[in-house]
Amino acid sequence: MQAPVTQTAPARETAPGPAGRPGAGQVIVTRAVTRSFPMGDTVIRALQGVDVTICRGEYVAIMGPSGSGKSTLMNIIGCLDRPDSGEYWLNGTPVAELGDADLAALRNREIGFVFQTFNLLARADALHNVELPLIYAGVGRRERTERAQLALEQVGLRERMRHRPAELSGGQRQRVAVARALVTRPSLLLADEPTGNLDSATTADILALFDELHRKGNTIVLVTHDPAVAEYAHRAIRLRDGRIESDTPNPRKGHG
Repeated sequence: MQAPVTQTAPARETAPGPAGRPGAGQVIVTRAVTRSFPMGDTVIRALQGVDVTICRGEYVAIMGPSGSGKSTLMNIIGCLDRPDSGEYWLNGTPVAELGDADLAALRNREIGFVFQTFNLLARADALHNVELPLIYAGVGRRERTERAQLALEQVGLRERMRHRPAELSGGQRQRVAVARALVTRPSLLLADEPTGNLDSATTADILALFDELHRKGNTIVLVTHDPAVAEYAHRAIRLRDGRIESDTPNPRKGHG
């Protein structure tokens, strides 16, 4: 049986919208989302009726063991996959109603991604790596350079803008990836195991950066299997066997 779910988002921003639509300040709303995958003669039910609400300014960890459905949920939240059934709104937009081109445009506009493997261009310096999403969005050269410089300053890399990835430490590379995620000014920062390739000291450094970004008002969803990493979030959603097992605040962090 699915455990009762306790939503912990600030009450001032969780009032439902008309006709059951998301209310003001609700960045992510999923309702009865399902996703299955064929596996030989069987069907893997990765998500089984998942309801999630995440509001503007929250810092949420999505947790679960291998096979729990957390990666599938991340892909749906990140508009990298579509559910088989159910509803998903991203910052008020009903995702299921979008065609592929509009979905890609929504993803690029609303979500900044941070991945475990950094995904930086080896031959480009930090500044150009951060500029890339703005190039794809058609932003002019002067504006995109200014915005990329500002994003790199936000993550403490002002003096390393002209360095290529091979000239940066693992933590610095991840900071470049965070800057790239921030440069489009997204409504959501989605981080998938962002410290998985880092040592413990660098992990603490990157998680401190996420704390700082959250204090500045960024909405952060952190996908992790590591309870020690999830402790940095203000709320944890735990999945098991494709269902939400619990959705609870972190008492040591408050409500965000």
